[in-house]
Formats: sequence, C-alpha cells, structure tokens
Amino acid sequence: MRLAIFGAGAIGGYMGAKLAARGDVDVTLIARGPHLAAMQKDGLRLIEADGSELVTHPNVVADTREAGPQDYVVLAVKAHSISPALDVITPLFGPETAVVTAQNGVPWWYFYGLSTEGPHAGRRLETVDPGGRIWEAIGPERVIGCVVYPACEIEAPGVIRHDDDENRFSLGEPDGSRSDRASVLAKALIDAGLRAPLRNRIRGEIWVKLWGNVALNPLSALTRATLAQICGDPATRAFARNVMLEVQSVAEALGEKMVVGVDARLNGAAEVGEHKTSMLQDLELGRPMEVEAVVSAVVELARVTQRETPYLDALDGMVRLLVKAQA
Repeated sequence: MRLAIFGAGAIGGYMGAKLAARGDVDVTLIARGPHLAAMQKDGLRLIEADGSELVTHPNVVADTREAGPQDYVVLAVKAHSISPALDVITPLFGPETAVVTAQNGVPWWYFYGLSTEGPHAGRRLETVDPGGRIWEAIGPERVIGCVVYPACEIEAPGVIRHDDDENRFSLGEPDGSRSDRASVLAKALIDAGLRAPLRNRIRGEIWVKLWGNVALNPLSALTRATLAQICGDPATRAFARNVMLEVQSVAEALGEKMVVGVDARLNGAAEVGEHKTSMLQDLELGRPMEVEAVVSAVVELARVTQRETPYLDALDGMVRLLVKAQA
C-alpha cells in the first residue's frame, strides 16, 4: 500500500508515525519548513500521552511530484487550506486513488452519495467549496470520509505529542457502502494500533463532533475563554445551548439524529476543563481559523433546509467580523 499524508502536522504526523512503524505501508509525508527539515534529518518522533516515545523514518518530501501517485491520500490540512493547494495535491492521484478527508466541520462532498432522487442530491456547498473547485479537481467519487478524534500538537519541529488516550479515526463511504478500499485502509490503521471503525452513516458522526464545535469554538475565539469557562458561565452556556439546539434542528432536517442530549454534550465539554479550542489556538497564533467549514457551512445548510437559526447566524456574523479584524 502506498499512502501519502498531505499536511503532516499534528494529526497527519501522528497517523504517519503509527503507520510507518508497521513497516509494510509505504508512507510518504508531505510537509514544509522547519518541520520538514527536522523529519528529513532525524526522523519523526512521537511522544504518547503515557510518556512512551516512537521514532520512525518515513519518506518526507515537500514536492508531491517526488512522491507520485498513491493508493490513498490523507488530506490532513484544515478545510480552508484544500482549495489553494489543489495544484499541489493532484500529482498524488492515480486512476484509483482514494482521498481521505480528515477535516473538522461540514465536508465539501456532503451531498455526494445520497439518493439521486432526494431534494439535495448532488448539491455543492459554496461556503466550503466556492465555485466547486475542490469537487471538480478531486472528484467526490474518490472520497472516504473520516472523523478525527485524537488530540495532538507539534511540540517542536519533527516532534508530535499525543495529548490524550483517544486514537480513533472513524471512516465511511459517502454512500454508506462497505467498500473494499475503506476496509483495507481500516485494517492498516488497526494493525498500526489505531481505532478505525467503519461507519455506514459517517455524516451522523460528523454532526456529533460538529455539534459542539460550531458553538464552542467561535465562542472561545470571541471571548478567549476555555471550555470550562464557557460551559460554567450561565450566559455563555445558555447562548451555546441555543446555538446547539438550532444546529440540531438542521441536522435532523437532513435526516441525522444526535445520540446524546444537548446538556450532556455541554457537560462533556465542561469536563475537558481549561482547554483552549483549536479555533482559539489558531487565533492566538495568527493562523486562519476554521470558520467556513465549522460555522458558515452550517448556516448555509440551515438556509437549504429552511430552518431559522438566529443564534447561529449571530455567532457566524460575529466570528467573521473577528476574522476581518485580524486580517
């Protein structure tokens, strides 16, 4: 198996290190800058939550043309980074290459693989794929959906720290089928010591993760507060709860159902403690935030399903103004 990870940062580096340690997967990491140089010189070092360490030496390149066509390409960059990188990503494709989308938020292929007779079949989402550039360049038929759970960070160039015990990468075909290509990939991940359940309703799992992110991530960026602070303050908790109830109505209009209640979901977020969300971390580091895929795309889906979402709309407007202020 030839597998390339485009964007070998925290999550991509974690997956790459685990797969490379197997020895029977030809792993190539696509990276840049000091992280690239460090991995090429000393290999990739993974520090697990229990303090154990793993050092691997996968193939690491900056130019995708050096890697050539792959059996699998894992897109481990954030959603807003895909479109600008299409010309760099496509040299990794052969006729049968599968593309694993490991982004937060609503994926650009969301409506692909649904019933051809449904009201939204084949619809494209302008917020996450303006002009359909990703749809045309990658092709939704290549996609295997992926929901990412591990918490990882780049501790130093060439060094990835895995911060928790979670190691799950849920996989699923957009049409709900149990394909050979998804099964082969799942087995490779499982053999590498990761959890890789195959889901026949991957969108449902996308919504469960997105449910908290769409409310709590932008609130944390706007307030600079941790999850515990947001969920512990009556006013911000109430606002987040109203946003989440609106998001739940959108998901249900699209045929998905939340498996836990809104208060249980908020309590779970509070238990994470004094954690800064990824959106707040990006803000503090001056990096682009995942606003389109995590927030604005849900607003677009609300309009598609004709759901009223005043709290969500207000939150989307506020965080987009924050983006402009930081530009």
